[in-house]
Amino acid sequence: MMEKDAEVTDDDLHAFVDGQLDAERVPAVLRHLQTHPEAASRAASWQAQRLQMRRLYRETEPGPVPAALAAVVQRRARRERWRPWGQAVAAVLLFAAGAAGARLWPVGGTAPAIVTAGAPQFVRDAATAYAVFAPEVRHAVEVPAQEEAHLVQWLSRRLGRPLTAPVLQAQGYRLLGGRLLTGDGNDATAPRAQFMYEDGQGRRVTLYVAVFAPQSQPRETAFQSVRNGDAESFYWVENGYGYALSAALPAADVQALASVIYDQLYPR
Repeated sequence: MMEKDAEVTDDDLHAFVDGQLDAERVPAVLRHLQTHPEAASRAASWQAQRLQMRRLYRETEPGPVPAALAAVVQRRARRERWRPWGQAVAAVLLFAAGAAGARLWPVGGTAPAIVTAGAPQFVRDAATAYAVFAPEVRHAVEVPAQEEAHLVQWLSRRLGRPLTAPVLQAQGYRLLGGRLLTGDGNDATAPRAQFMYEDGQGRRVTLYVAVFAPQSQPRETAFQSVRNGDAESFYWVENGYGYALSAALPAADVQALASVIYDQLYPR
């Protein structure tokens, strides 16, 4: 029996989750995860532990996900979305790619057809705010970037926690400004912040920031993605803050920007 077709062991699964698995073994591991739900659940729990360790030590994440793995994620997300163990498979495949900085889907490909319905309320609010304000020509922001110091101070005071407007000039995006928003649903009176950026082609990206009281904070999570029409939103929750980066760009591009923002907000 060829080594690439040998029986999949826990050592293989650990190497897969850690991004250390030999490329020739990846197809066998993917087939194993698809057909062995208990193995997928174990791998998902290991990945959750790994993400928690990253929060503690800011470890470097593995590199881009292989195209073969990305294709399985897409197929699994479409076929198994409502089956609990199928969700575990999709979760471990996505996060094994590297939650911060890795490319979850190949450039030029399409992300799994995930919608905002299952996302936390603040993410749905962020997607709505992007859809409403990103197309605006004259009133895209409430306070322009020329008053950035005032904007950040004002929004920090209203949300009750220090905020930062990340710098994305190296990625080709300049700050347009920002605005104060309110939440929706159970958070209808909670203040929220939105920072808007634009590149040389007029494409806009918004960073939506929520601050949660201890009793209402969603479970902390590494990068997750949802889709709202043509826009992709990458979101995460950490230290009482919720962030959602939204843009009508390929998922890989939005995640790359989210990774830059994360590293500025939480330096390693």
